[in-house]
Amino acid sequence: MLKSLRWRLILNALVPMLIILPVTAILITYLLETQIFLANLTNELTRQAILVADTASTYTEIWQDPVRAQAFVERVSPNLTAKLMLLDPTGRLIVSSDPADSFLVGQVLNVPDANLLMTQGLPAEVTMNNKQITDISVPVFNVNAQLIGFVRLTNPLANIYQRSQELRQLMLFVLIGGLLLGIILSWILGREVEKPLRQTTQAAYRLASGDHPTLLPETGPNETRLLQSAFNTLVERLQTMESSRKRLLANLVHELGRPLGALRSASQALLAGAVNDPQLSHELLQGMDDELVRLQGLLNEVSHLHEQVLGNLDLRMQDVLLVPWFQALLPTWQRLAADKKLHWENEIAEDLPSTFYFDPDRMAQALSNLISNAIRYTPPGGKINISLRKNEEALLISVADTGPGIQPEEAQQVFEPYKRGQAAQRLPEGMGLGLSIARDLVQAHGGKLVLDENAHPGTTLTIQLPLVKNSEDEIDQS
Repeated sequence: MLKSLRWRLILNALVPMLIILPVTAILITYLLETQIFLANLTNELTRQAILVADTASTYTEIWQDPVRAQAFVERVSPNLTAKLMLLDPTGRLIVSSDPADSFLVGQVLNVPDANLLMTQGLPAEVTMNNKQITDISVPVFNVNAQLIGFVRLTNPLANIYQRSQELRQLMLFVLIGGLLLGIILSWILGREVEKPLRQTTQAAYRLASGDHPTLLPETGPNETRLLQSAFNTLVERLQTMESSRKRLLANLVHELGRPLGALRSASQALLAGAVNDPQLSHELLQGMDDELVRLQGLLNEVSHLHEQVLGNLDLRMQDVLLVPWFQALLPTWQRLAADKKLHWENEIAEDLPSTFYFDPDRMAQALSNLISNAIRYTPPGGKINISLRKNEEALLISVADTGPGIQPEEAQQVFEPYKRGQAAQRLPEGMGLGLSIARDLVQAHGGKLVLDENAHPGTTLTIQLPLVKNSEDEIDQS
């Protein structure tokens, strides 16, 4: 379906045609009328008048007897295209083929000078009025070369010429009126299109200059409204990114400040002599190592957030020995769970494929985010269960805990950046990026990260990776 702006552009393109075509038609009509039609008509009427004059010269009695003249005219006129008149040498009308001229019979009409025509070698005189033929007069001579009268053919199209001139004038007036109307409509339509475009251009320039972006009213044709809607969407995203940037900066300051403070306190204690106490120095070094682990996790989250913004999430897909990869990932987290007095369980199914096609580092990052959240939000005495299994369609890696869980109304929001559930907000640690990062990494593998909303108490998150590619690999290997 054509859009309104397209119709306006078509109309603006047609306005010149509305001018050119009538002007061209008038010019062509004028040239045909003056150069072709008029010349042909003159020649034809002159030829007919000369033939009638030659015929009338042999009937000398018609010039003395009006009755015979009438009979002659009635016999000849049906073969002519013009009105036929016979006049005596003085120009007195004898007879006319038009009954409407009966009142003119006997009246003297203007006739040419026969001697002058003979001197100039012209067979007839063509009378013009406003560049149009009115009549053609041919002198008639007898055998003794004496002038006995005139044959006059009157142009039957004289009135049509006048009407055509009136029609041309009317066309000219219509053309001028259409031109004025087209200019007015073009100005109105152009202004209607130009105003929202100017507003959008100015807003984009202000935005590029660093001014505070503002939303535009969506007015005008469909295309300009679509452009303004796209600009407003861009402004909203920029505002969201700015808000996220400020929130990220605040979270970074908060998240970096606490572990750096703890590391500085531990290092100062060691410098002050705690290094001489083996047990105290071990505890301080263990605490420093834990803080460094948290800093490493924070660095991973910020690195992934940067990749999200740039759209640069590269995967190094390869066939991975599944169970060894899974078992090598767990000991570090198992020790952290033990330090927090959490009960740890591992479940590995027996019907798993020996290898699986994925990026081991990226998938380890996704799984580590889930395990880190489970350990962080599960109180001492709780339980962490990590399972590796499969069904007919997907490989399943589940992380379940007995923490406070996620409320049903928060089930969709927890996967958004910087969104944290009510239970998570009670803890100062974390930036609200862990689940968002894990979901993006799993989706990059063509899988899904699913929250079990029926798991109570606690939270159960499952990574589902499709088996299609890996099944094909197993068939190829077999």
